[in-house]
Amino acid sequence: MKKVFLLLAVCTAMMTHASTYNYLVFTNTEGTNTVFSVANLWLNVDGSDLQVTNADGIVSILLTALKSMQFSEDSIISAVENVLNADAAVQVYSVSGSLLGSYGSLIEAAQTLDAGAYVISNGSVTQTIVVK
Repeated sequence: MKKVFLLLAVCTAMMTHASTYNYLVFTNTEGTNTVFSVANLWLNVDGSDLQVTNADGIVSILLTALKSMQFSEDSIISAVENVLNADAAVQVYSVSGSLLGSYGSLIEAAQTLDAGAYVISNGSVTQTIVVK
């Protein structure tokens, strides 16, 4: 419970200083990043889950699997490029795990995807992104 209160205090402090940032990036203990636009961003703790709500919808993140979070000025593509090579071939999955397609590069995939949440993998690195 102490971790939850500390997390909420840190989130509140971060959000008051985050007006110049466009994205919030969560990293889980496996190294997978989930990127959210800060437009209409709300954070809520529900039991052992952190519920992140923004203009794109609601996503739950298990608190015990949360390693870090940080605000970023970078676009979603730039934030993903820090982990995935933008020129490498990627596979795109729905958040439920269905393969949606394979693309020659991350840039090609990003230009083709509709707005929504996706899981991107290059075989060795997996990352969750939200496309606006």
